[in-house]
Amino acid sequence: MNESRRGEPAPEEVSPSGRDALPEEQERVLARAIRLEWFSLVFLAVTVTMVALVSGQSQAMKAAWLEDSMSLLPPIAFLVAAHLISKRSDRGHPYGHHRSIGVAHVVSAAALLGMGVFLVVDSLSTLITVERPPVGLTVVLGHAFWAGWLMIAVMVVTNIPPIFIGRAKMKLAEPLHDKVLYADADMNKANWTSALATVVGVLGIGAGLWWADSVAALVVSVSILHDGLKNLRSSIRGLTDAEARTFDDKEPHPLIGDIEQKAREAGWVADAVSRVRDEGHVFHVEVFVVPAEGSDVTGKKCEDLRRALRDVDWKVHDVVIAPVSEIPTDQAFRSDGQGSKAPS
Repeated sequence: MNESRRGEPAPEEVSPSGRDALPEEQERVLARAIRLEWFSLVFLAVTVTMVALVSGQSQAMKAAWLEDSMSLLPPIAFLVAAHLISKRSDRGHPYGHHRSIGVAHVVSAAALLGMGVFLVVDSLSTLITVERPPVGLTVVLGHAFWAGWLMIAVMVVTNIPPIFIGRAKMKLAEPLHDKVLYADADMNKANWTSALATVVGVLGIGAGLWWADSVAALVVSVSILHDGLKNLRSSIRGLTDAEARTFDDKEPHPLIGDIEQKAREAGWVADAVSRVRDEGHVFHVEVFVVPAEGSDVTGKKCEDLRRALRDVDWKVHDVVIAPVSEIPTDQAFRSDGQGSKAPS
């Protein structure tokens, strides 16, 4: 490999880092996602204010307000991470700052989990102590009416737009391979269930069913707890170098198989297996290759293979080629059963 200075690759060999690791299409998608998240923050700020103004003594409305407040975290975490990944790699951060996405995922998930636990305990204690939330009359423009109708109106008006916002975010999460954006979109799409539970709880108060409010709050709390657990499990998997998975965490990423297949296509490679880490938007890939009998391993061959693997997909960002005499035993089989077997 050519070198401009000792220990530093020549300019043409430098791998992109930071935001320039993203192709133009993904850069445009990221810009759209950033605009959408800013819009979400503004909308959520208005929603939180409206719900706080009408919540009164209702336990269900209190839970809905806290859920909306916690919904601010994923967009904030996404925007902070999107800023951090623009930094280039340096000696202190040789892999760049792409893992900011994973850190943002952990922070927002932990906050959701903590709030979910608090609300479950709070809702159960209200049921146990038989607290009866008063919902009286309110006056608007000189007209007095039951305050519960105002609560219901606010819940309906503020929880329809997030369904469509969530769908828009979901369309951007896959091409970006962004799990924070996916988690945020998933929460937005599911908000209607919490809103429905809150409306039922408020109607229950009006019907004289004091316990309906606390039960509704418990339903909302369990929803928050579920979101927190699911996202915390997913984020910890990523930060503990588990096998790279799809953006929705449903299955091992198909690029793993594509990388290994591409490596085996090289004329001098008899067998290959990869170890792929999810760095956020991009992957760090280590490929163990067994040279074919009689083949010489040269720096140029390794560099050509590295370039070929990076061309497989834009997410294959950082590639390390490791020639070995045989496939390491701990890499002989992948968790999905498609790993390659060491030659006998």
